[in-house]
Amino acid sequence: MIGHMPVMTAEVLQMLRPERGGLFVDCTVGLGGHARALLEAGATRLIGLDRDRDALDLARQTLAPWSDRVELVHADYRSLGDVLDRRQVRLVDGTLADLGVSSLQFDAPGRGFSFQRDEPLDMRMDRSEGDTAADLIARASERELADAIFAYGEERFSRRIARAIVEARAESPVATTGRLAAIVRRAVPRRGFMRIDPATRTFQALRIWVNRELEGLERFVEVAAARLAVAARLVIITFHSLEDRIVKHTLRALDRGPDRGGAGIKVLTKKPLVPGEDEVGRNPRARSAKLRAAERIA
Repeated sequence: MIGHMPVMTAEVLQMLRPERGGLFVDCTVGLGGHARALLEAGATRLIGLDRDRDALDLARQTLAPWSDRVELVHADYRSLGDVLDRRQVRLVDGTLADLGVSSLQFDAPGRGFSFQRDEPLDMRMDRSEGDTAADLIARASERELADAIFAYGEERFSRRIARAIVEARAESPVATTGRLAAIVRRAVPRRGFMRIDPATRTFQALRIWVNRELEGLERFVEVAAARLAVAARLVIITFHSLEDRIVKHTLRALDRGPDRGGAGIKVLTKKPLVPGEDEVGRNPRARSAKLRAAERIA
């Protein structure tokens, strides 16, 4: 199995309090690390969602000891309401969404999320549908590419990168991670020490674009909060500022009183929780994680 370390597990357990028992939903079950921790700590039942079938197959192995208490569903986390409705579940006792890319997606050959290997430029979390990153690059206009790289990657050289991609694809398709990374590196000016690879922000932007990661996130937070039982909690872990900003503002809006459009939700994290130095030392991929939590109070 691909090596995987679930992020901020201690904080997730502290916030969700699975020792009380009840039904919990892991909206991004991935390889099952968080779900296993919830079950070991006392969760009575668990529904796990993921849009990556490969991840679900591995989660099924991880959670085999609790197979009679676990249901795994091939679904996007944004379809949470529909998943619960189909099972005639009105309220749950805790909900988790870890919005990061899983170790499986980064490390497994052929997925195209990383420029550490030269492979087909896919980037889809759900490989059963939708355009690949290569598809988008092949048909998007220069302006569309530049706007996406700027908006989703916060890349200040987005226009130079988009121009370089369009020029390169005129010669031959930009269809592999290695070729795209090389194009971006040549387009970004080198000015002394660079903390991250020049291709990092562009790869992030394309991944978000391919998987529509920001679309529907605000609505998901609203639905997840509405499906909590009284005293149940919602925990969301994000890995980049764009997602965190949406989660923060949506929870803050729900935390207002009913007379101002609130929804009986109390935000528990005025500032997000972040991994400790020890965890980052063990798992460098945790360094950008931010955890926000809220509780249903009425």
